[in-house]
Amino acid sequence: MITDIHRLDPEVRLRPVTEADAASLAAALTRSRTYMSRWEPRRPDAFYTEQGQRERLAELLADREAGRVMAWVLADEEDRAVGGFNLNAVVLGSFHSATLGYWVDVTCAGRGLATAAVRLICDLARDELRLHRVEAGTVLDNVASQRVLTKCGFEQFGLAPRYMHIDGEWRDHRLFQRILHDGPRTGEPAPPGA
Repeated sequence: MITDIHRLDPEVRLRPVTEADAASLAAALTRSRTYMSRWEPRRPDAFYTEQGQRERLAELLADREAGRVMAWVLADEEDRAVGGFNLNAVVLGSFHSATLGYWVDVTCAGRGLATAAVRLICDLARDELRLHRVEAGTVLDNVASQRVLTKCGFEQFGLAPRYMHIDGEWRDHRLFQRILHDGPRTGEPAPPGA
């Protein structure tokens, strides 16, 4: 279920994000700031503080409550956040789609955690949220993220020029999607937190 905790390896679990994650998110984002800078928007220093993460989490959790976002963290054996995964812009009706975003702490990169989490989130999106498709975008040179997406069944469907402001400039993105099912729409998804 969306609210369950899922073990991805002996030391790391995927679980819903909570307000209590602010300090460990700030620490992980600070640790990974240089590593991720080529693929992330430039953010003010306050974003990397516990208070900055509290403010971000308040917005994220309000969006989750409204059904617009589903958000998880990778949590280590001491329950500290070491990555984040979101289904953003959840749209129902005839679209039944969402946009996937994710990052993994530099200390956990290269262990297959992103691949395991993306696979699981796609299963949850199909089975619990009853979404038809999930899409994701990467800057052109983010080959590692593109590998994760293709391993998880995503196909590139387009190239978006100057798609997002990343690392100080408007950057082209490769757009990927995964069709989760082609069956008829079977009703509205389970409510957030179900």
